[in-house]
Amino acid sequence: MGKTIAEKIFATHLVDEPFAGTHVLKLDVVLCHEITTPIAIADLMARGKDRVFDTTRIKAVIDHVTPSKDTKTATQAKILRDWARRHAIKDFFDVGHNGVCHALFPEKGFIRPGYTVIMGDSHTCTHGAFGAFAAGVGTTDLEVGILKGVCAFREPKTIRFNLHGTLPKGVYAKDVILFLIGQVGVNGATDRVMEFRGPVVEAMTMESRMTLCNMAIEAGGTSGICMPDQVTVDYLWPFIQNDYPSMDAALAEFRKWWSDDDAVYDKVLDFDLSTLEPIVTHGYKPDQVKTITEMAGTPVDQVYLGSCTNGRLEDLRIAAGILKGKTIAPTVRAILSPATPKIYQEALHEGLIDIFMEAGFCVTNPTCGACLGMSNGVLAEGEVCASTTNRNFMGRMGKGGMVHLMSPATSAATAIEGKMADPRKYL
Repeated sequence: MGKTIAEKIFATHLVDEPFAGTHVLKLDVVLCHEITTPIAIADLMARGKDRVFDTTRIKAVIDHVTPSKDTKTATQAKILRDWARRHAIKDFFDVGHNGVCHALFPEKGFIRPGYTVIMGDSHTCTHGAFGAFAAGVGTTDLEVGILKGVCAFREPKTIRFNLHGTLPKGVYAKDVILFLIGQVGVNGATDRVMEFRGPVVEAMTMESRMTLCNMAIEAGGTSGICMPDQVTVDYLWPFIQNDYPSMDAALAEFRKWWSDDDAVYDKVLDFDLSTLEPIVTHGYKPDQVKTITEMAGTPVDQVYLGSCTNGRLEDLRIAAGILKGKTIAPTVRAILSPATPKIYQEALHEGLIDIFMEAGFCVTNPTCGACLGMSNGVLAEGEVCASTTNRNFMGRMGKGGMVHLMSPATSAATAIEGKMADPRKYL
């Protein structure tokens, strides 16, 4: 019987099976940031186990509140900073070199097909775009990962999403994943791997695939995952060119991770996306979605473009293409946070930052701050935000605030009109 890509990764990384269905896996990468890791560090120190399993396989960043906004967040950053220096962790990214973790780490080439990846952050599923098994974990699992380089998971079951057709103009990966979450619900993929396949995925860039996988957790998924192909090779080539004699050789190696034709899935779901419209959320759950046609005209107070979902260069280019030569509505404030310094710099060189600023956007440093309501874009009670982030939970961006999730294109159109607007008329 054939295996899914998740089953192949589990089989090659299995260290122990202490209980039926419980797999202890060897980890390729342990990712850390200053919100969840300091708790693990403190507990390890209290237990007399202030050690790391491998300084080369731990990557750390200060990204959620950066620069620190108060003494508490400065203390969290200091704990991570001191720990990284104490253990000589080479890949530690402090203020000035840091960026949103799930954009920065792939940009650095740290994620590869077939890898096992954990982090104390639910959107670690983003990295499955490279054909890796990547999952967010709790503090205890993170501690064990840091100390021993292993993590325990249940035996994986996979739901295969076959995405057929061609995306219409004005429809992007964010619209696709919002649509899928709306179809299966916020619990529809609980404890499952969401495997994305089909012509729509094959036509996506790595940036779009990361957007797709980023929100697997919003359907309850342990990880989103795509098959590594030529697009993956092209993205990773600067980092792997000394490991393979040619791109073709790398592609052949990557294809060993593809799910077998006779693999057994928990479910197989087919969707033709040829007539998909731009999608936005309403209410306080990611599966509460409507088309932009249904939501058009809804007033907003703030537009936010950024995050680990949609703060990449591709996203900025799409939004800037709509905003060029236009200004935002006087009733709205708009904020852009490029996800990494490299993205910020490339956007500067391409003239994108000028477009955003001339339109009336406030451009901030790379940070997660607004997404989780901690800094750089928090809402007041009763305010409404059109956001390219990944969660619209009640109070997510500020107590009493409402968040509507949407693509960069839809957010740009919304900024121009001061109310939810269809981006297709600006394309």
